[in-house]
Amino acid sequence: MNKKVEIQDLGLKDFKDTWDYQEVLFKGILDTKIRNRREELSLETPNYFLFVEHPHVYTLGKSGDLDNLLVSEEKLKEIDATFYKINRGGDITYHGPGQIVGYPILDLDNFFTDIHKYLRFLEEMVILTLAEYGLKAERSTGETGVWLDVGTPFARKICAMGVRASRWVTMHGFALNVNANLGYFDHMIPCGIKGKAVTSLNVELGKAEVSLEEVKSKLLKHFTALFEAELIEQVIS
Repeated sequence: MNKKVEIQDLGLKDFKDTWDYQEVLFKGILDTKIRNRREELSLETPNYFLFVEHPHVYTLGKSGDLDNLLVSEEKLKEIDATFYKINRGGDITYHGPGQIVGYPILDLDNFFTDIHKYLRFLEEMVILTLAEYGLKAERSTGETGVWLDVGTPFARKICAMGVRASRWVTMHGFALNVNANLGYFDHMIPCGIKGKAVTSLNVELGKAEVSLEEVKSKLLKHFTALFEAELIEQVIS
């Protein structure tokens, strides 16, 4: 079992280019696993954790409803945003500057083979990170992701999640609003859940901006502890 995880920070990168890159890494792990089984080998499979910021983009999961995107193709161009239907779970979500997007591409055979546990660990990583900023973040029953003031009329989502897995290899991941432009969420029904608000860490803290690098560092600290992983830093510029 290889618990080493290569960390790559891609900076600001186009969504489609990043999706294609994810697919390359994902397929590489799958191919190794298939070869191991076919040829009775025991080749080590790698693990990756990508950090990225995307230009404004809306993505719709394979079970999502296109009606949850509330703007036309012309309006998308006007607000300088793009749209993609993708192969993760979940409904519609938004990515943009000021948001930390994390894509763990892991062979769960190296950790544990339980997708439910995997999602709960990703949520816990975010919950523990937000606790360091004095925020009580929680899960909301039946709604994947991380929320504030759950069970109240003021419930608001701060982190969305959606993953894909095949042969216990994962891709896609989470999007944590840190300094996000919340106006872009007005053009969709977030995750297909009507009547729920969205927030960002800087708004909750009453700050103009929160350090993205500081938040990434805290996320990785908790990821390492939860997954008992060994991190290998590889910064991509």
